[in-house]
Amino acid sequence: MTTAQDWFARAISAEQSGNLQEGLRLLERGLAEHPEHAQLHNSLGSMAMRSGNPQAADAAFSRALALEPRNLEFVINRAIALGKRGLHQEGLALLTEHEESGSREARYWSVRAATARSAGRPAEAAAAYDRCLAIEPSHAKGLHGRARTALDRGEENAVARFDAALAVNSSEADLWLGKAQALDVAGQHTAARDIAEQLVTQAPQWLEGLKFLSQLRLAAGEKDFAAHYREAARRVPTDPGIPSAHAAVLAGLDYNEEAAEVSAEARKRFSSLPYFALLEAIHAGAAGQPKRAEKIFADLDLDTSERAIHEARHRIRIGELARAEALLDTAIGDESVSHSAYALLGLVWRLNDDPRANWLHGQAGLVRLIPLRNSENVLPPAIETLHKLHENSPLPLGQSLRGGTQTRHILFHRHEPEFARLQEAIVGTLEDYRAGLPPYDETHPLLRHRSAPWSLAGSWSVRMHGGGDFHTSHIHPQGMLSSALYLIVPDQAKSANQQGWLEIGRPPPDLGLDLGPLTTIEPQEGCLALFPSTLYHGTTSFGRGLRMTVAFDVVADGVARHG
Repeated sequence: MTTAQDWFARAISAEQSGNLQEGLRLLERGLAEHPEHAQLHNSLGSMAMRSGNPQAADAAFSRALALEPRNLEFVINRAIALGKRGLHQEGLALLTEHEESGSREARYWSVRAATARSAGRPAEAAAAYDRCLAIEPSHAKGLHGRARTALDRGEENAVARFDAALAVNSSEADLWLGKAQALDVAGQHTAARDIAEQLVTQAPQWLEGLKFLSQLRLAAGEKDFAAHYREAARRVPTDPGIPSAHAAVLAGLDYNEEAAEVSAEARKRFSSLPYFALLEAIHAGAAGQPKRAEKIFADLDLDTSERAIHEARHRIRIGELARAEALLDTAIGDESVSHSAYALLGLVWRLNDDPRANWLHGQAGLVRLIPLRNSENVLPPAIETLHKLHENSPLPLGQSLRGGTQTRHILFHRHEPEFARLQEAIVGTLEDYRAGLPPYDETHPLLRHRSAPWSLAGSWSVRMHGGGDFHTSHIHPQGMLSSALYLIVPDQAKSANQQGWLEIGRPPPDLGLDLGPLTTIEPQEGCLALFPSTLYHGTTSFGRGLRMTVAFDVVADGVARHG
């Protein structure tokens, strides 16, 4: 019989020679002979992770841990695999269960911190990174993660945290990007831009760097805020990700015709990739060029849910509602696009006077304006702090906002206690909304989650000024429930002219539909508007004053989160 160590050595040799699948096969053969060898199961899990199969890795680490329940290496490895599967809460629970054995290990605290951060628990992440660095002050991953967590939480020493991490690992591009982001938050925009431009020069294919430079250029008022994408594409002409990201950045602020041209040029260069034909059709349609879009869709050899969603938008624009509905019916079962499909189906059903439109969005209790619990105590300090944040917040890329500013990162991950108290009030008010919902309905995109645990996902604040700022009609496709909490309402919104009001159900302008909103909501300070995320929503502009909101998405636990 071959020893377990020999099977391991043969497997590693196969992987190092470029045949990872053979390495996996050899480990499986070794385990057939040595099924109780915990370390061999652990090795299989590690190799499965390297092969990009976290589910197989999790299974192998679980078997190793069942054989040696107190082995900290196996615990950490399984937690990492759970994280790769998106099961961050489960990974955090596993690590917490083994805190006693890991309390003196820097790697344990680093992995626990990263898991907590991914689970949306930044305060726990910060504390765990601090434990890691207390044990090993120069721990590279610990320093990096602690700096990123400081940026997440809005800590004033974020720049110094990135400097400490760069002192240990100055070659990590993400650390330089993080420092630039921290400098931008601190108001040092020139220094942030210097770093961003160096990053784009050194790594023109790095999409995160390209996008951040676009954000800085937009904030500086540059009309051609995405010009550097063209230079990046010239320098790395074989990378299709650059023109795809370039088009997305342009379209995110309604430069649809320009996005269509970028996609068309990429379509010529990457003729074997039908995705660029789809992008050209998407952006051409949004730019008001239906004949151009029609020609592309007629010849497009791409059968995906994304294609179905976007061709359905095109069919709605040109009045082919039956074809649009058929396309949306094919996409509705794909969780990654189901909310987008339902949003469009809601419009088609309304246009056709289909009673399912009322089932989807018209039932009593789905759209409500509710007083925020404890608003008189939690709102004044939150408003004061938010004004300070907005003084150095940008108009964001790729969002619905047209004018005004939006806070960075996830608002309820910040360290200020006033936001924790605001979040607590919101969570309580969500239960008031839940109590007024229609009965459970397993076929309804919201009501099927009526009794499930709910969590807040993305959260942010928007401040708009009179004179033209507004939200264009949009949806939040990764949420279950969307929101607007009114903190400051302009005087004009309190009159019958509906300036600065929330419009629920008005189609986005690119669809060209003569269809008004299902309902409008007059903003009221201290009240929370809640509605299904499958409903298009936007705001009207207003003449003068300020309008400040906090918004967030709600997800059912276990469902993918937004932003």
